[in-house]
Amino acid sequence: MLTAGVFAVDGVLLASPHERAWRDALDGFAERERFTTAMYQSQVAGKPRLDGARSALEALGVSDAGRHAVAYAERKQARLEALIQTGAVAAFPDALRFVEAVAALGWPMAAASSSRNATEMIRPIILSTGQSLLDIFRVNVSGRDLKRGKPDPELCLIAAAELGVAPAQCFVAEDAPAGIPAARTGGMAALGVARLGDADQLRAAGADLVVTNLDEVAIVDLAGGRLRERSP
Repeated sequence: MLTAGVFAVDGVLLASPHERAWRDALDGFAERERFTTAMYQSQVAGKPRLDGARSALEALGVSDAGRHAVAYAERKQARLEALIQTGAVAAFPDALRFVEAVAALGWPMAAASSSRNATEMIRPIILSTGQSLLDIFRVNVSGRDLKRGKPDPELCLIAAAELGVAPAQCFVAEDAPAGIPAARTGGMAALGVARLGDADQLRAAGADLVVTNLDEVAIVDLAGGRLRERSP
């Protein structure tokens, strides 16, 4: 039975500027317009920064992608920091409603992102209770040094361990196809959030439930430990 939640930050909780930063940083490596949302989701989202940089450059056919990945990742980070400073981060209203509903059940929650910028991005977001979005999470494992990134379950398992909850009692809310097998391999239920029209990819990755908006999750069923879609 489910009793705890683990939340990806980018794409589930926040409309963050990560994708834009990756695209903007491509100048000199490849044409920006070739870096589509679909490419971001399949090659970069949910992965550690250097892994994402290498994967994107390889997908774009950049020669010697491994050698250029470090410079690309550093350029992306500088661009992301600039975008954060200009306020280019917003929370999804349905996500705020959902985490507040899960908190009202008395369930512990973890924020879990491979991004080292996640904490900085969620701290300024204020909930209806007046508390910071960051403060609603019992633990925050974002930006940890990992031996293996998604789809490996390492980050999910760290979150469960620090929550003090067995993996089988956790659900993971993920928007990245790479995050779904990370949850499932770790023995957790996987809630796919298809904000980018990628519901089929999330289902194919093994999500237990896929929604386009977190308001679609049935809280009454979640209270009973089950992931189900709310009835129309």
